[in-house]
Amino acid sequence: SKPSSVAGIVRTLSQEFEESRPHEGLMAATGDIVSSVVADQERHRRATAASSEDTTLATPTEQENGASVREHTEPFANGYHFPPKYPWKESTRHGLASFWKFFITPMGAFWTIYGLNVVAWGGMLFLLLCNAAPAMCTPDCNDIDSPRRRWVEYDSQVLTALFCVTAFGLAPWRFRDLWYLLKYRVNGDYTGLRRLAGIHRSWFRLEGSQGLPNDIGPPDNIPETLPEAVVPIPAKHMPNAPLTGSRAPATSVWKLDFVIWSMVLNTFAQCGLCGIMWGINRYDRPSWTTGFLVAVGCIIAIVGGLAMFYEGKHVKSIEGVPCSDRDLKKLAADEEKGLPHYNNIKDKKPK
Repeated sequence: SKPSSVAGIVRTLSQEFEESRPHEGLMAATGDIVSSVVADQERHRRATAASSEDTTLATPTEQENGASVREHTEPFANGYHFPPKYPWKESTRHGLASFWKFFITPMGAFWTIYGLNVVAWGGMLFLLLCNAAPAMCTPDCNDIDSPRRRWVEYDSQVLTALFCVTAFGLAPWRFRDLWYLLKYRVNGDYTGLRRLAGIHRSWFRLEGSQGLPNDIGPPDNIPETLPEAVVPIPAKHMPNAPLTGSRAPATSVWKLDFVIWSMVLNTFAQCGLCGIMWGINRYDRPSWTTGFLVAVGCIIAIVGGLAMFYEGKHVKSIEGVPCSDRDLKKLAADEEKGLPHYNNIKDKKPK
């Protein structure tokens, strides 16, 4: 019947929402590209310097150093090696190609245009606050009706609207995560934490998961006999089998608290900013409120994002990063040339 069909659709959509993650967006995509380009340049410089040192002198000390280099550049026992790094021109070219593939998608174009607007209007506001346009100070820079103050208001209103896109657009996922977190923290329901482990599988690891056999992981090897406490919900969202043969340790739950509350507080700060900007005119609005709420909203979102970034990087440094065919070819070619690549995520000799 039609009602049962509608109910089935609602249940399906509800289940998909429970397991979904919001689109990573422009910042995540460009962050990967920029970090790849910068890291590639630095690691290529180190590899070139190491190659030059190895070929100039052959003293006993340097031979010992060479043996140490070989020790840290050998593949893992299962044959895995972290991806190599490329010259800056090549890495820049590949980064731009990756960005173009992202840009030509509907969501990619949307987030690119959105990001450019934030940069443009934010840059203009910064210049106005620095009095970079003295001609707009008529009769003076602080006069409420001067062109400078009017354009500060225009810029602030546009930026408030732009910030609403992420603060309110991502609110359903943020409050869903908060609901799961409160289920765990208040009611002691461990399924809430397991749900969050599946959603944040790129950086969060459950207690006890570090002891799982290294070959266990989606999509084909998830035994039903595994303890429920170490398996996310749904099980298909558990971390992949580690490429290095070593699993990352469990993540402290307070870090998950920190990330989720940071994102929720960002949304609350945006509510306050909208109320101030749209509920009080610029003549009656306290001057400090706008800057305070913008700063609070931006800072808590940034620190939450940084926490996810560094935890994800820590997990990748232990469990490995997939190698493409291009990476494997370069590793083989550089090995023939005698160019070492340190077998870690930083391509740097361990201290």
